[in-house]
Amino acid sequence: MDMSVAVKRDKPWLMRTYSGHSSARASNELYRTNLSRGQTGLSVAFDLPTQTGYDSDHPLARGEVGKVGVPISHIGDMELLFDQIPLAKMNTSMTINATAAWLLALYIAVAERQGAKHEELTGTTQNDIIKEYLSRGTYIFPPAESVRLTTDIICYTVNHIPKWNPINICSYHLQEAGATPVQEIAYALSNAMMILDSIKESGQIEEKGFDKVVGRMSFFVNAGIRFIEEMCKMRAFTHLWDRLCVERYGVHDHNLRRFRYGVQVNSLGLTEQQPENNVQRIVLEMLAVTLSKHARARALQLPAWNEALGLPRPWDQQWALRMQQVLAYETDLLEYNDIFEGSPVIAEKVERLVEGADEEVEAVNEHGGMIAAVQNGYVKRELVASHTRRIRAIESGDLKIVGVNCFEQTAPSPLTTGTDSGIMKVDPAAERAQVESLQAFRASRNNDEVGAALDGLAEAARTGQNIMPASIRCAHAGVTTGEWAGRLREVFGEYRAPTGIDITTHDTTPSELVEAIRGRTRRTGEELGRPLRLLLGKPGLDGHSNGAEQIAVKARDCGFEIVYDGIRLTPEQIAKAAQEEGVHMVGLSVLSGSHIELVEDIFDKMRGVGLSDIPIVLGGIIPEEDGRQLKERGIAAVYTPKDIDLNRIMLDMVDIIRTSNGLQPYGALQ
Repeated sequence: MDMSVAVKRDKPWLMRTYSGHSSARASNELYRTNLSRGQTGLSVAFDLPTQTGYDSDHPLARGEVGKVGVPISHIGDMELLFDQIPLAKMNTSMTINATAAWLLALYIAVAERQGAKHEELTGTTQNDIIKEYLSRGTYIFPPAESVRLTTDIICYTVNHIPKWNPINICSYHLQEAGATPVQEIAYALSNAMMILDSIKESGQIEEKGFDKVVGRMSFFVNAGIRFIEEMCKMRAFTHLWDRLCVERYGVHDHNLRRFRYGVQVNSLGLTEQQPENNVQRIVLEMLAVTLSKHARARALQLPAWNEALGLPRPWDQQWALRMQQVLAYETDLLEYNDIFEGSPVIAEKVERLVEGADEEVEAVNEHGGMIAAVQNGYVKRELVASHTRRIRAIESGDLKIVGVNCFEQTAPSPLTTGTDSGIMKVDPAAERAQVESLQAFRASRNNDEVGAALDGLAEAARTGQNIMPASIRCAHAGVTTGEWAGRLREVFGEYRAPTGIDITTHDTTPSELVEAIRGRTRRTGEELGRPLRLLLGKPGLDGHSNGAEQIAVKARDCGFEIVYDGIRLTPEQIAKAAQEEGVHMVGLSVLSGSHIELVEDIFDKMRGVGLSDIPIVLGGIIPEEDGRQLKERGIAAVYTPKDIDLNRIMLDMVDIIRTSNGLQPYGALQ
């Protein structure tokens, strides 16, 4: 290129890292450090108690405080989180859903205390509750009531905080739960239609201003390793959204129907084996949402290379940020128009994705729309089935993963040999400090003001008033996260979503290996007097159920009877179910880092009901040292993301049951 000719470069996308841990103070220091290194926006990760509406001292919060994000229990925490960060000038993304109204209320209250005007605030609340019933699992209330809260937030911000993006229709986690590109597009658009229709029906927005609601809608998508297909997916998304805005909602202003989306590239494909390979995976996935100018992301956050191992360190997050900066500032990417425009290959692929998405949207409509398709389990079953096909393809070798099922020989990685094993661990003292701070905050409040604010919240919930003004009043009064959610639980009730494991997956022509496993399962059951029964439990607040669902489906295919009631079970509930169902084994799934505390509690409860002889196995993101400790404490086996061979896990479980019942184990299949 002739560098003597001036070239106008496009502006780079908004660069973020998804972060937060331990405490508001520690997270504030991390944010200010990241901003000083060139990050141009904040993406706040909240811990699971905050996401599911519990205070840090609630029994269900034990072991979960500060593990996967920052704990925010009240306005004091929120003020500390944004200390020395002027909210009038900051673009803040908050990954929050069931408690989105509350966290946004706290954010607004802090901004008001900083002297910021509502019109100055810019940022995003994820606020897409529907995908929580399908993937992440941080829902609280039933779908209809949850959508009502989502609607209230959107209407309030459109009317009062015009620069705010009040919702990210979030297909990211659908892909993590197994969605194909067609499913990701279709379910996200079905979700968007349901939300927009709900806003219309609420009557909170005048007809002549409805196009502004459409203009504030944004999306949060996933970009996987098949980066050509993923880039075509984004072009298909852009086309379909534009068509939907015009044909369904009558929006003709091009700016208001622009497909506005942010991205976190895929975490599902990050591997514990040879984790250095994750660096090139992340870079290639980033290309999917940056190469095509006409479908380029407006904001991008990248996972760290070591997220399959544990919590990233600040340096790991800096590395992820530098990947974006090199692409944006060193390459010539931003100097050209859309380099794929006119390509017949790209056009054909986009057309196929559009046609497939149209068909799947129609299938959702035939099931009664998105809310009904969530409640009757249709979408969840489709996702579990897609994920099962992916796992089976990895098992068979049809889908090759470098370092996992091919090219497995490797030298030891210097990235993971340090004293910290390449990850950050949250100090257990952080949870104690957070609980003590919360209790001190409660003691300092005006309880009359708190009570009056909570009564106003309940009244708004019962009478259909917009929930935001009452929530902001609660924030200023010193209401806590658990109190806000608790009062709404009283009004709306709670909900348990379908698990989706009731799909038909039995192979009509199973492999010899699967037939052999079924034979061992059947014979062991006959020796013990009844079929082998496996209880799968997700203790604590972690709602990522993909792994547990796949184990449930596989174990059932291999002859086990399955007891699985979904997410967020207490240790007492797991022990009681094990007793009542007469199970031969308990399998636990924990991905939030709270495995040590939860295992201790479950052992205690199992002893309490006389089941200390029932073997327990554990799966999740568990550091090697923790795995050794857990085995010393009595866990029969520990499985991590590197254990992708589900057939071997099934063989292990049969032998563990045999050994615990005094039978000779079979050993490996020859």
